[in-house]
Amino acid sequence: MNKPIAMSSQVRLNLYWRDYLEMTKPKVVALMLLTVLVGMCLALPGAIPLQPMIFGMAGIGLMAGSAAAMNHLIDRRIDGIMARTYNRPLPKGRVSVTRALTFALVIGALGFITLYVLVNPLTAWLTFASLLGYAVVYTAYLKRATSQNIVIGGLAGAMPPLLGWTAITNEFHGNALLLVIIIFTWTPPHFWALAIHREKEYAKVDIPMLPVTHGIEFTKTCILLYTLLLGLACLLPVIVGMSGPIYLIGSTVLSCMFLFKAWQLKYADKPGLAMQVFKFSIYHLMALFMVLLVDHYLWS
Repeated sequence: MNKPIAMSSQVRLNLYWRDYLEMTKPKVVALMLLTVLVGMCLALPGAIPLQPMIFGMAGIGLMAGSAAAMNHLIDRRIDGIMARTYNRPLPKGRVSVTRALTFALVIGALGFITLYVLVNPLTAWLTFASLLGYAVVYTAYLKRATSQNIVIGGLAGAMPPLLGWTAITNEFHGNALLLVIIIFTWTPPHFWALAIHREKEYAKVDIPMLPVTHGIEFTKTCILLYTLLLGLACLLPVIVGMSGPIYLIGSTVLSCMFLFKAWQLKYADKPGLAMQVFKFSIYHLMALFMVLLVDHYLWS
């Protein structure tokens, strides 16, 4: 008689934890942690020490999850209206505002303490600044204030390779900033492609994304131009001698593929292509940083 009740409780418990996991945006954090790891590996010519690597990844991941949960919390009203996000835990009432805020603060504090005590204070404070930049400056203000929201706010999302670098070396370095520039330049075409696909939904919730304020054709032009700029930014590691021929070949191929996708979107658009460009941009960034890693260990 008790067995069905126990199974029902277990199901509810699983769903409960899945809701909290969803609020941390695990797929986004996983991509971010890949760039953190590459930043760590490129910081030293040989093997990287285990303690700052493990606790650095853990602390940065926790604080990134905290920023994502704050994003869910702040955007809960518009998330409930948009088709892409209406089923999130907060709009559906599966997690209360109080519990979501507590969860975000707890994992954020845990991540900060981990970085401060077990890695170094510089990385802890830089990660905290990145959290504030995404959760407060971008989500709470810029997202609703200007069509250049993703350009200005993209700096917070571009920080992970620098955080990985400082976690290992406890210092700034120009090479780490080159990786930041790459992600900073990648972010607008990546997100504007999604914004084109969801233009009507952003208009419905009064979020001034570029396709809403300046039109879809103008946004396509901006995507193409930023993709060209991204291709140039991807060459910076080679120009300064940070990376070698393996990365040069790989990044050139990836840049040409992204540029072709952006050209198609501008001059040969078809239904669903904007979403394809958005998805391709994710694979582009993953592959680019993996090529950076391969080049570092095979060519250095």
